[in-house]
Amino acid sequence: MTNSFLNDTTGKNAQIKRDIIRLCISHNDSSISFFSKTLGISVPTITKLISDLISDGFLLDEGKIGTSGGRRPSIYGLNPDAGYFVGIDIARHHFHVAITDFRGELLHYIEDKEFVLESNSKSFREICRMVKDCVVAEGIPWIKVLSAGVSLSGRVNPEQGYSLSYFVNDDLPLKDLFQRELNVPVSVENDSRALTYGEYMSLGNSADKDMIAINLSWGLGMGMILDGQLYYGKSGYSGEIGHFPLLDNDIMCRCGKVGCLETGASGSALHRMIIEKLKEGRRSSLSKLYKENGDIELSEILQAVQDGDVLAIECIGKIGETLGRGISGIINIFNPGLVIIGGRLIVGKDHLILPIRTAVNRLSMERVSADTKIRLSSIGRRAIAIGDCLLSRKKLLGI
Repeated sequence: MTNSFLNDTTGKNAQIKRDIIRLCISHNDSSISFFSKTLGISVPTITKLISDLISDGFLLDEGKIGTSGGRRPSIYGLNPDAGYFVGIDIARHHFHVAITDFRGELLHYIEDKEFVLESNSKSFREICRMVKDCVVAEGIPWIKVLSAGVSLSGRVNPEQGYSLSYFVNDDLPLKDLFQRELNVPVSVENDSRALTYGEYMSLGNSADKDMIAINLSWGLGMGMILDGQLYYGKSGYSGEIGHFPLLDNDIMCRCGKVGCLETGASGSALHRMIIEKLKEGRRSSLSKLYKENGDIELSEILQAVQDGDVLAIECIGKIGETLGRGISGIINIFNPGLVIIGGRLIVGKDHLILPIRTAVNRLSMERVSADTKIRLSSIGRRAIAIGDCLLSRKKLLGI
């Protein structure tokens, strides 16, 4: 199989081939007449280019479809084995890897690979080696990987390929460094936008073209789909809901400001609340752990929520109430059809989502929020890495 058209960004036929691939992604039943009519290209030209794509292994002839009369046309679809996409979700002390086929279907998800991210070349090379090892261990030869997507928290500019929270080399963008080490095209993205795209694409034809996704993990982030496209803003740093100056709590945020929404609605806020309550003498299943270690991991707090610990449930409910205030403002501004809550804290389920909905019902404008659905993610922690895969495919194909 050749991937020459993927590397040709100027040729007319190469662009038409990418357009055919794009239509196969967005439509299940794609015939030659459909491609011709939609793209405004003659049937003979479309027929030849489809034949090329089949020969090169990118498309499959999936047989005939029934019609009300006349000849039955063949339909064409993506060949899932044409190549693979790797998504790398890098967090504070671990990373996750997703592998999708050419159709975008998730094949493998490797969760919680322990790793401490440090801003030096040795650490950088090590994570690249570990990612390759993960992929090969799942039976995917690295030579079959077409591209990779990498996401990190904080401010990331995907167009320029820079991360403002992770530095390895002052002279080269992070994207270029990953491409050198992984030897495939690489896209870099903010984790909340990757989560948003993963959620959006997972909905398929039922996706709302105006939706918001909240990434409620150690920090607080947001991604926006507006009119069917990820919204980046002027400089590529949109979605910083965590640093919206909403709260009058005089708590210093990691950004250096006070009163940011993240200081009252995030995993770090939940951790701080629990520690404060335990110091005050509140009883909890976490009391023994805190007494023995002088601290508690966020994962232990979330497990306590799932186990029904009263203090943990009370605190995650407070997180939901505060987040609901922020979401109310977002709904009033953007009027989205759907708000999805993702990230680590969604293990709180009803203890989290019910206070969010209550706050939104109380604080948002009824006429604006009446058509907005709010729900928890259905794909959970996989959303970011899946979004990385699909964004890398999107950028490789220029769609």
